[in-house]
Amino acid sequence: MNRVDATSKVVERVDATLASELTSGADAFTFVGVPDVNGSIRGKAFRPAAFESALRHGTVMTDLLLALDPTDTPITDYTAFGIRSGAGDLLVRPDASTLHDLTWRPGWRICLATPSWLDDSPCELACREVLRRVLAALSELGYEALAALEYEVRIRDTDGSPLSTGISYSLSELERFDAFVAALAPALDALGVELTAVHTEAGPGLLELNLAARPGLRAADDATMTKMAVKGLAASMRLRASFLAKSVAGEEGSSGHIHLSCWRDGRNAFRAAGPAGSLPPVFSEAIAGVLDHLPAASLLLNPTVNSYKRLVPGWFAPVNVSWGVENRSAAVRAIIRPDHPELCRLECRRPGADANPYLALAAVVASAADGIRRHASPPPPVEGDAYARADLAQLPGSLESAIRAFDVDRLLREALDTRFSDYYVTSRAWELKAWRETVTDWERERYGRTV
Repeated sequence: MNRVDATSKVVERVDATLASELTSGADAFTFVGVPDVNGSIRGKAFRPAAFESALRHGTVMTDLLLALDPTDTPITDYTAFGIRSGAGDLLVRPDASTLHDLTWRPGWRICLATPSWLDDSPCELACREVLRRVLAALSELGYEALAALEYEVRIRDTDGSPLSTGISYSLSELERFDAFVAALAPALDALGVELTAVHTEAGPGLLELNLAARPGLRAADDATMTKMAVKGLAASMRLRASFLAKSVAGEEGSSGHIHLSCWRDGRNAFRAAGPAGSLPPVFSEAIAGVLDHLPAASLLLNPTVNSYKRLVPGWFAPVNVSWGVENRSAAVRAIIRPDHPELCRLECRRPGADANPYLALAAVVASAADGIRRHASPPPPVEGDAYARADLAQLPGSLESAIRAFDVDRLLREALDTRFSDYYVTSRAWELKAWRETVTDWERERYGRTV
């Protein structure tokens, strides 16, 4: 049975009673959305009867959703779909398991959806499906992924002033976010997302959100819902929330770290009983795989021009291929909890908060799976300051160099699907083109009077 058939079977099991419960309320709207290449949820809002029909039979949306940049401009470099092909239809099937209430918009719900091409074949370009394929490949090795994402979001008031002054892990600073956090917790609960902790970070207005670990696809769904909720809730409270990787020069940026462990038969395969030398082989192999592909994976972990401005030595944003045990200056941190084996995991610290959760997690899982498959060995762990190590290979420092690294990493491109990889590179090259055609205030101020 292919995925489309499996999805259809799930939808068929939604009986009339359940469908009625899901769509109750004369004034209700359900937003059926597909996460796009940039991580935004795009779709349509359906009234109850129309949503019930979509649950049973699917619906259609334009394939332009696959070909829009962050400013909503059509990417004209695509010819097989999008604006240059007439912006035809995709078949879209709501995933009833993702249906949740939006607490800040009474009467509204959201439901993620799976797109297919008009011939009913799977849409290999949809980012949620990219992650699903990568997780399936890991499962073929005998492991299931458990993942959690953590985000640093910058929150300002209507005047643009940050809510906090930038003292990390401060109780008094956290009080400035009280109203927002008090509303965010139940909003995430309603979305099925478990917020485990919050704390302030060393940047004005910077708040870190820690999410509970979940199976791979659910973890990315939770992260996507969290970003949507934070921005939507903030707007409803007349606040401004941004996941931009670098908002202000000279200040800490916003990260989107990924925590990952691999499980087999209900046990954490990464469980370790002692220090680095006693890491189980599969844990070491996964770390080696992530390190091997980290230059290329940067294109998905740091997907914008702005992303690379966050990657500054000393700002807890990794710049080289490195790993260490409980070492936050390294790109990959091995977290060992001998007394709590279920918590042993790796943390990839390279992603920015601007990364698409599905694609960032797919890149890390695919890399780890390749390391496990090859029984790869990592280099010795870094002790001390990884930024001070001149002997370590540097990671891409710009979107241009990340594209080059991705282009030559055949294994990662194939793990993500070469058709998707070509599609994704086109979207990143489009971002570069937009940047190169832009003249900034900085350029005018710096050069306008002297050249």
